[in-house]
Amino acid sequence: MNFLRTFLASVLGTLTALVIGGIILFVLIAGIASAVNSEGSSSALIQDNSIFSLKLDLPILDNVPGSQEFQVSLGLDAESVQLIDLVTAIDLAKANDKIKGIHLRSEYVQAGWAQTKTLRDALVTFKESGKFISAYGDYFTQKGYYLASVADSVFVNPNGGVELKGLASEILYFKDFEDEYGFKMEVIRHGKYKSAVEPYLSNTMSEANREQIGSLIASLWETIGSEIAEARNMSVDELDAIATELKANLVENAVKVGLVDQINYKSEYIELLKNKVGISEDDKLKLVDYNDLLAGNAAYKKGVRDKIAVIYAQGPILFGDGSESQIGDQVFVEAIEEAVKSKRVKAIVLRVNSPGGSAMISDIIWNALEDAKKEKPLVVSMGNVAASGGYYIACNADTIFADPMTVTGSIGVFATIPNVKGFTDDIGINAEHVMTHKNAVGYSPFEPISPGFRKSALEGIEHVYETFKQRVADGRNLSLEEVEALAQGRVWTGLQAKENGLVDALGGLDAAIEAAAELAEIEEYNLTSYPKIETDFDDIFALMSPFAAIETKIKSALPREFSAFIEASTSEENQALQIQARIPFSLDIK
Repeated sequence: MNFLRTFLASVLGTLTALVIGGIILFVLIAGIASAVNSEGSSSALIQDNSIFSLKLDLPILDNVPGSQEFQVSLGLDAESVQLIDLVTAIDLAKANDKIKGIHLRSEYVQAGWAQTKTLRDALVTFKESGKFISAYGDYFTQKGYYLASVADSVFVNPNGGVELKGLASEILYFKDFEDEYGFKMEVIRHGKYKSAVEPYLSNTMSEANREQIGSLIASLWETIGSEIAEARNMSVDELDAIATELKANLVENAVKVGLVDQINYKSEYIELLKNKVGISEDDKLKLVDYNDLLAGNAAYKKGVRDKIAVIYAQGPILFGDGSESQIGDQVFVEAIEEAVKSKRVKAIVLRVNSPGGSAMISDIIWNALEDAKKEKPLVVSMGNVAASGGYYIACNADTIFADPMTVTGSIGVFATIPNVKGFTDDIGINAEHVMTHKNAVGYSPFEPISPGFRKSALEGIEHVYETFKQRVADGRNLSLEEVEALAQGRVWTGLQAKENGLVDALGGLDAAIEAAAELAEIEEYNLTSYPKIETDFDDIFALMSPFAAIETKIKSALPREFSAFIEASTSEENQALQIQARIPFSLDIK
């Protein structure tokens, strides 16, 4: 019997090894084939009179998951695209004489406003080279039209239109829900504007929160509106009138008010493109996509030893290892240390796209960056959001770049602790405690927090807040009084942050990289990305699981604030007090 068990175990182990080995072999072969195809699809094979087809139909991320490379190697479609790849492709198209222009499809852009502006700036530079940009859409969302407005001509489907309505931010409030069902979030905070916790304390928006959100979206619209108006040769007042009365919703009206140039079906538009580049009606339009441009791209300079490390800090700041979408201390401290130890890396660029999170982890990462700055130049590039903990880890850089539409600041801290006593009382559950000391229970979800616990937590929050302000004062060469005036949890756009001294300059990742090279006194360099997160088979199989797709759909269907309420209530981190340096509201600007 033992022999049979051993035999079966051996057979099972062998089969498992063969399956895994087969998968690895398949991936290696696919990777080699992909590399061969890349060589064969280099820019040298792009035909004369080609057009770059820039279709923005995937989520645009600062840093794509490592598992995506595996998916693509299997012949599966990519699920996202990296911002720097799109910008590089636009630059390559500008430099390639065989490419005459860009065919832009940007109806539904899945990117933040700062990322969208980075793309628009790249398109403006492309257009300044003398090449054309034509934009076509069945219907343009506001963000999509912001991109399309840079085009020489905008074409829309006869049944389409343009969404131009201004900006709004919607926030859900839970106080009545908490009172009705007995679920409560105990809140301890510091900062006049630290209103991430406001929805748990009230059912209406405070004047302080209304003020900061109003100021924020007005600043964002200032950039959006002025750039669209300039591109379409109209005044900002004229554009505001169009947005106020929704005058462009129908395509005929969009033409009348000057936002659209022509009404065409796509087939008619394609014929117009052919005529523009001198292709006969019988021939096919020669289109290339961003993968064609990147394939065989000699962006990596052979023989150049110097490097600039780009460390992507994307997502919330949490306890744990970290990943491409979460900033954890272990992975990111290791990434910083690796960049410092590498003799080839001459400067570090930290790309921050984070709403913040754990105050403790933020300080641990800040400390690692402070040590790194003593060895090599450190430049920060802020993406869509670099607020609270995201600003904490950025504030000590030699130079900070933000996009005008970056959301930053939010210098303030808070703690939320779930309490379900009202609910458990209603259903007949009672928790009893036996203690050696009066505060021995610490925190229990079944009891209101004690005065002693609240006092201790508030002391911790005050300590973190003072430390946060000191970090900013030291990093930005400001007095504590000046920092206090900018702090209290208030958020700012990148444009406002440049004016008040929280950032040094306005610009994207490319500008930050150039500044890092200048500080390091190097002219030629290659880029290397961190953190280098390896994808294991557990990650791969999890991606293939049908349950993962179901979970994603359920989460996406829930209101963001409700998801946050559920996650906060069930998080292991809330079993003990966790002080948060996080943006003061769930930012949903539309």
